[in-house]
Amino acid sequence: MAGRPGVGAGRPPLTERRREATRMEIADEAVRLFVERGVAGTTAEDIAAGAGISTRTLWRYFRSKEECVRPLLTVGIDVLTERLRDHWRGDRTLAQAISAIDDPGIPVAQHLETLRGLVRLSRDEPGLRAVWLEAHFDAEGILAGLIAEATDRSEEDLAVRLEAGMMNSALRIAVEHWALQPHEPTGPPLGATLGQALQAITRFLDADASPSSGWRPLIHLPAMDSPPSGEPHPRCARPDPPA
Repeated sequence: MAGRPGVGAGRPPLTERRREATRMEIADEAVRLFVERGVAGTTAEDIAAGAGISTRTLWRYFRSKEECVRPLLTVGIDVLTERLRDHWRGDRTLAQAISAIDDPGIPVAQHLETLRGLVRLSRDEPGLRAVWLEAHFDAEGILAGLIAEATDRSEEDLAVRLEAGMMNSALRIAVEHWALQPHEPTGPPLGATLGQALQAITRFLDADASPSSGWRPLIHLPAMDSPPSGEPHPRCARPDPPA
């Protein structure tokens, strides 16, 4: 997983890169076998043999055979985090930042079809679904740190946590939507789907959105004008007791 935003990051040492490469090879092999044989029909020994490692080595990396797929999820979250940071720094528009996830030069783009297969499997395989949801649970904390960094607020701020939760849910649903579409070359790429999801929640929550745009805010609260000093706000006042 990526570290908390704000922590100095550079090119990881060679041993760490080799370790991550091995984890990704195991993940690719695990998904291939799960698609071919099903999770119940695949053993840890099968995955290890396919990845060219010993079963003992596999258990040093992962807690269960289902956990073997996790690197496919975490690398995508790491890339999304960096792309969102680019956007908030002003280096790119949101659309540019998110659509770049399809760039063949980045690690996650080289595993998109494997990721598609994994997300499809997770619909019917409880163990894989648990790993998928756990990865997004962890991602929510990373996104909260990123939002706090970008807006100079605390990660514990309720609004920050809510914003992170909404963004996390939007990204998860977008990936699932992309993965479950018929596999056609003309289908929308993952980056475009993610960008649409983030733009949708931004518009729906924007109380100032123009009605002419066809968008309506998801939540609309009447103005909370301050009452005269010493008087309770009408929305906060207790009702009169019945006569």
